[in-house]
Amino acid sequence: MKIAIIGAGNMGGAIARGLAQSDLNIKIAVADLAQDKLAELKAEHDEIEVSTDSKAIVVDADVVLVAVKPWLVEPVLKGMLPSLNLSRQIILSIAAGVDVATITSWLGDDNAVVFRAIPNTAISIHQSMTFVSHNANVTTAQVAQVEAIFNALGKVAVIEERLMGAATSLCSCGIAFAMRYVRAATEGGVELGIYPNDAKQYVLQTLRGAVELLEATGNNPEVEIDKVTTPGGITIKGLNAMEAHGFTTAVIEGLKASK
Repeated sequence: MKIAIIGAGNMGGAIARGLAQSDLNIKIAVADLAQDKLAELKAEHDEIEVSTDSKAIVVDADVVLVAVKPWLVEPVLKGMLPSLNLSRQIILSIAAGVDVATITSWLGDDNAVVFRAIPNTAISIHQSMTFVSHNANVTTAQVAQVEAIFNALGKVAVIEERLMGAATSLCSCGIAFAMRYVRAATEGGVELGIYPNDAKQYVLQTLRGAVELLEATGNNPEVEIDKVTTPGGITIKGLNAMEAHGFTTAVIEGLKASK
C-alpha cells in the first residue's frame, strides 16, 4: 500500500513519522511546498519519498491523505483532480470542520470513497486516539485499510460523523486539556516545595498509573477514587476543594466550548 500525504506540517509530518516507525508494510510519500520541512523528514526517514509536486505523488497512491489547513482543502483537492483516480483511490482528510459530504462535492464524483479522520498530536509516538467517519461508498475492506493505518499510530474508532465534533473536543483538543492539568499539578507541586522537573515527572507517572489501573480493571473512575478517599482523609479534602473551585464544571464547560 502506498499513502500519499499532502502537507508536511504538524499533523502531516507527525503521521508520516509515525507510519515510518510502524510495522506496516507501507510506502510513504509526502508533498509540501516548504522544502525545509521535506528535507527534515527525509533526513529522519530516508525511505519517505518527498516532493513539492502533490500531483506527482498521488498518481500511484492507494490512499491520498490531505493534511492541510481547512481553508486549503478545496483548492488542493481540485488542483490534484487530474492526477487522481477516484475509482480506486481512498481520499482521506484530517482537516477539522470539513465534513465528508463537502469533500465529496469538491471532488465532483458522488461515487468517490471519502474518509475523514481526527487524530491528535500523539500520533507521532503511536499514541493517538483517532476518530474516523466516511461516506456511503466505502467497502468493508477499505474501512479495515484505514483502521490499520491509524491502529499503527495508536487507537482508532469508526464513528458516525455527527459525533465528530464531540470526539474532537474530547480527544484532539483533549490532549491539550490533559497537558494543562499536568502543568497545573506541576505548579501545585512546586508550591508545596518540590522542584519543577521532579514534580512534572511525578505527575506523569501518577497519570500513567491511573490510566493503567482503569484499563486493567475496566472500572468506572469513581470506583478507583473511592479506594483512596478514606473518611476524613486528605484525598477527599483535596477533591472537595477542587470541586468547590469548579474542577468538574470547568472540564465539562471547556469541552462544550471547544465543540
